[in-house]
This record gives sequence, C-alpha cells and structure tokens, in this order.
Amino acid sequence: MEYIYTFMLVVMVILAVTGLFIGVMNDAANFLNAAIASKAAPLKIIMAIASLGIIVGAATSSGMMEVARSGVFDPARFSFHDIMILYMAVMLANIILLDIYNTLGLPTSTTVALVFCLLGAALSVSIAVITSNEAISLNEIGRYINSTRALAIVAGILLSVILAFSCGSFVMYISRIIFSFRYHRIFRRLGAIWCGISFTAIVYFALFKGLKGVNAIAESEFMEFINNNMFIALLITWVCCTALLYFLQFFKVNILKINILAGTFALALAFAGNDLVNFIGVPVAGYDSYMEALKSGSTSIDMAFLKDPTSANTLYLLLGAGVIMIITLWTSKRALSVSKTELSLSSQSEEDGEYGSTAASRGLVRMAININSALERITPNFVKSFIASRFVKLPEEERSEGAAYDLIRATVNLTTSAILISIATSLKLPLSTTYVCFMVSMGSSLADKAWGRESAVYRISGVLTVVSGWFVTGFGAFLIAFVVGLALMYGGKAAIIGISVLCGWMLIRSNIKKNRKAAEESENADNSTLAASAKDLVAQSIAEVNDTMREATKIYDRTMIAVFKENRKGLRDTMQQAQDLFERSRERKYDLLSVLHNVKDSEINSAYYYTQMVDYMNEITKSLVHITRPCFEHIDNNHEGMTREQIEDLMQINDDVEVIFSKVNKTLQKNDFSEVDFIVAMRDELFEKISEAMTNQLLRIKHKESSTKASILYITILNETKTMVLHSRNLVKSQRYFLQHKDEKTTKR
Repeated sequence: MEYIYTFMLVVMVILAVTGLFIGVMNDAANFLNAAIASKAAPLKIIMAIASLGIIVGAATSSGMMEVARSGVFDPARFSFHDIMILYMAVMLANIILLDIYNTLGLPTSTTVALVFCLLGAALSVSIAVITSNEAISLNEIGRYINSTRALAIVAGILLSVILAFSCGSFVMYISRIIFSFRYHRIFRRLGAIWCGISFTAIVYFALFKGLKGVNAIAESEFMEFINNNMFIALLITWVCCTALLYFLQFFKVNILKINILAGTFALALAFAGNDLVNFIGVPVAGYDSYMEALKSGSTSIDMAFLKDPTSANTLYLLLGAGVIMIITLWTSKRALSVSKTELSLSSQSEEDGEYGSTAASRGLVRMAININSALERITPNFVKSFIASRFVKLPEEERSEGAAYDLIRATVNLTTSAILISIATSLKLPLSTTYVCFMVSMGSSLADKAWGRESAVYRISGVLTVVSGWFVTGFGAFLIAFVVGLALMYGGKAAIIGISVLCGWMLIRSNIKKNRKAAEESENADNSTLAASAKDLVAQSIAEVNDTMREATKIYDRTMIAVFKENRKGLRDTMQQAQDLFERSRERKYDLLSVLHNVKDSEINSAYYYTQMVDYMNEITKSLVHITRPCFEHIDNNHEGMTREQIEDLMQINDDVEVIFSKVNKTLQKNDFSEVDFIVAMRDELFEKISEAMTNQLLRIKHKESSTKASILYITILNETKTMVLHSRNLVKSQRYFLQHKDEKTTKR
C-alpha cells in the first residue's frame, strides 16, 4: 500500500474528529433550545438527558451510512484509488466551504454540505475516470451517478423546510387553542391525554424506528410483532403513557417538564442517528475501503462492497463518535452560545431591532395581513372571540423568569421535530436537523402569535437570511467539491498534500476566529445583563459612555491619518472597527426596553437621561461609520486623493477634534463638569473653522481645483465631523443631568 493512501486516511480521520467537535458546537442548539428556553430543568439535567440520547442514537445510526457509501454514486464503477480521491475531495471541500462561509458570515448546514459535496466530488471523479478511458462515453455518466437517489435526497432536504414550518404551525395552533396561555386549569384534565400522545409519538419514532438500526433487535420476534400489529402497539403505548402521566400528575408532578426532557432525549437521539453520517460517514467508508484494498493487496479493485451500509467495525466507530460528541457537548462553551438566532426569532418578546427589513419580508407581512383580514370577514364573531381568548398572552410578571417561551410551545417544538427527523431517518433520507428544528420553531412561534406587527418584518428577514444561506450552501458545496475533485485527480500526490496543508491552516484559523468571536459575544452579553439592572444603571452608563467615546476618538484619528496617506488597509480596519462600535451601540439602544422594565417609577427621570445618552452614543457611532466607509470606498476604488489644501484643512480640524474629544473623555471619566463651558467654546470655534473650510471648498469646486469624488468625500467628512462633535457635547450634558438627578435623589433620601 502506497504511503499516499495512508496519508489520505489519516487526514480524513483527523477531519472527522474535528468535524464532530465543530458539528456538535454548531448543532447542539437543535436539541437543547426548547428545554433551555422553557427552563424545564437545570442545565446539567438537560445535558445528561441529551447525552443519553446521543449515545443511543449513535449506536443505532449505521443504516444512515448508506448515504456516504452509495447514496449518490455507484461504488462498483470506481476503483479504490478513485474512491479515496472522491472521499478526500469531500472532506477537504467541507473545510474550504466552512472557512469561506464563516468569513462571509453565511449560515451552513452539515447535511446540505455533505450531500452536495458528495455530488460535486462524484461528478468530477466520474468525468476524470470516463475521459481516461476511450471506450466509455460521457453519455454514460448517469451510470456512475445515482441521480434518482440524489434527487430524492435533495428534494427531501428542500421539502423539509416547508414541511417543518407547516407542521410546527399547525400543531402549535391546535395546542394553543386547546390550552391557551393560561393552561394550568385545563391541563389538569386533558394534560395527561395530550402528553400521552406526545410520548407515544416519541416512543414510536425515536425508539421503535431507531432500534431497527440494531440487527439483533430489528430481527427479533418483538419487533416483528410490533410491525404486524402496529395500531394495537400504538394504542397500548398511548394508554400506558396516559395512565402513567395521570398518576404522576395526581401527585403534583409537572408532566410537561417530563415530556420536554423525553423530547430532548428523542431529538438528541434523532440528531445522532441522522446527522452522525455528516461527520463520520465519509471517513468510515474511506477506512473500510482502505482495509478492503489492504486485504486484497491491490489498489485497482472495484468498491462494490460499499453498497453494504455496515461493516464489522461500524458499531465501535459509531460509539466512539458518540462519546466524542458527548464530551464536546459538556466541555464546549460555544455549544451553548449558538442558540441566540433561533431563540431571538422565536421569543415571545417584541424586541427584534437587530434584524433588518427587506422588500421580501415587508411583502410577505402585507400579504399575511390581507389574507388574515379576508378570513376575519367570513369568520363568525363568536368563533373570532373564542380564538382571540385562547391567545391572550400572560403579562410580563406572570411569565417564567428568563424563559423565552412556555412549556406548551417547548413540547410542541421537541415532539414535532423529533417525529419529522425520525421519519426521515427511517426512510434513510438525510433530513437536516438544523432545517427541521429551526423551521419548526419558526412555525410554532408564528402560530403562537409571537410575531406581532412590531417584529414580524424583522423576524421574517432573519428567517429568510438563514434559509437563503442554507440554499447557497448547496451550490457552494457542489462547486468547491467539483473543483477540488478535479484538482486531486489530475494533480496527483502534490495536489493531495498541498490542499491538505491548506485546509489544515484554514481549519486552525477559522476555529481561532470563532473562539475569539464567541468570547466577545459572551462578554458583550454579560455587559448587557449588567446594563439591564436598575441598581447598576449609573455605573454601567458611565462605563459605556467612556468606552464608546475613547474608542470613537481613536478610530476617527486613525481614519484621518489613513485617508491622508491613502492607506487602504488602515481604512479597511477602521471601517470595520467603526461598524462593530455602531453595532454594539445599536444593540444597546434596542436593549433600552429591558432596562426600562426594571426601572422603578421613582427613577423614571434618571431613565429619561439614560435614554438620551444611549441615543447620542448611537448617533456618534453612526456618524463615525458615515466617515470611515466613504473614506475606504474612495481609496478602494482608486480615486484621486485629497489636494494639499484639503489635507491641511482637515489636519487642523482633526487636531481640534482630538482636543475636544480628549476634554470630553476626561470630563466623562472623572465626572468633573467644570470644563463644560470650555468644551462649548472649542466646539463653537471648531464649527466656525468647518464653515470656513466648507466655503473654501465650494470656491475650489467653482474653480475646478479638485476632483468631484474628492470634493464629495471632503464635504462628507466635514458634515459628519460636525455631527459627531455636536452629539458629544449633548452626551456630556445628558450625563451631567443624569448624575445630578441621581445625586439629588440620594440626598433627599
């Protein structure tokens, strides 16, 4: 056996282990979100239940290995060499895809990446094999690619989006009509029956279907009896589950929480049973191919044996993968930080300003409003009154503390997702758990009227952004795998080693960036929590103002220097820093509601000045973005630089701005407002210089002494600088009033 095949196998194994870590960190939210969001149990219990589901799902997922071994191509038509190249291309393309998409900030799906990488790599290898043999025509490529099976897999993935959203909406709507938000009284009568149905579905799909992956159980008389008497088996299961739950409910046990934990187990089982193939299916198939070639002593044998989805070592490899997944789940902080998008889009809160508005989302909302109006016109009044009474939300003080939504919706999300994923697994379709869990959650939040008029446009924009990113994943995965496959087939050993080293560097760099970003988001979340506390409002506001002004001062000064020197890289960095500062400021602005909810009536005046401070900080950072971005775009487009006169004027203005900002920073840091009048005088003097500079520039434009692009940039900088300085003075004034009011209030006490 040549060393290159051993090298390829080692690379695939390393990437498989890395893929398990990354996959669990990215997809853990799929089966943890509902339980964590509803506060059904302490985190450690939720994690333990999920771990048990993972290990059971891993042990019963061998049937899904067919997707990687022969799901999209006919292995009998490829030699060992071709198969190793094909699998190597899939693994390397996955790394390149993740790196590119993470850099661009696009969401990805491991299932979509796997299927389309297999398609792209199989097509490129097939073309190379056919063109190397004059006896075979390219017209026969259909014999190499299992197009029917591939189309069925792709169709299943695409349909899962609509199906999951529709099922989540329907089940949630019916459940809410039955129980309403004040579900405790009626739940005492019907809860055991409703949870019994959920338990029956979980037991059947997550266990009966899952256990079929274990041959000893699948071929047993017990499973044969169940298959022959399915209706009776389900009825008995439902009666037993209902009786048990009613018994527990009689002793004041919250069966909803038990149901949610059971759903978490089932969803973790479905995740491991369905998605495990995405992480290790290709390396396991590569390992089996390597052992088969080693046993035969030839690298030219065909790979027809891959049509058998199992091997002697599969169970041990699956269990080992399950252990790695559990370790990652317990040790990775990122595994618990990836649920922000889904929770924010499905929360019962109306605060969704962080998501933009698009023409598509606005059109969909208008269409939904028109349809709803038409339905209301033909619906009897008593029906409308009854339905409206079932969707009256609880006031803020009656909701579970820290819960994004209640136990009813959490149960619906878990049960519906587990059923859909388990059905797909039983049909050996690699349904994306990311798609299903996300879309079920979105459907249930829509049916639960969490998407109100205030937030619907932004939430739909968020959903469309995520879903479009998934579909773009397929195209990107196919294209990258196709190119990598051709490079490996025609580039030989040098290409294999070179691309492997490149992907290793990408993987390390990408994970360093992800960990750094996760740490920053965690720190920002902690700071936001502090800001939401009424007790810490003063200290937190001072820290926020100081940090914002200090960073804004540095960015402005560096931008001016960079634009004078036409430093493209420096301008790109300052533009990104300004954008990040603006995003943090904007998030703080949308956090105002949570801050105001915690403020007492007697402190409302302090809250007013705090609101002003936040607004002024937002305006300062916005103006900074409007300076840095045009500066970068001007230099990036290779436009003519500033004239000597423009640079001299801006240098004087920059010096004055630096003095003013230093005084502002000193005033804010020490809370010493004795130099406020001096700041005002400097501001007025600066405004006169800006007016003079503007007049001089207009004369230069009239006499055509500067280019059009440079003149527009120059005027933009002057106007936005004036706005920044104006709001910085207002910021100082608001903080002084804020602190004075707090001091007066303390003195009165």
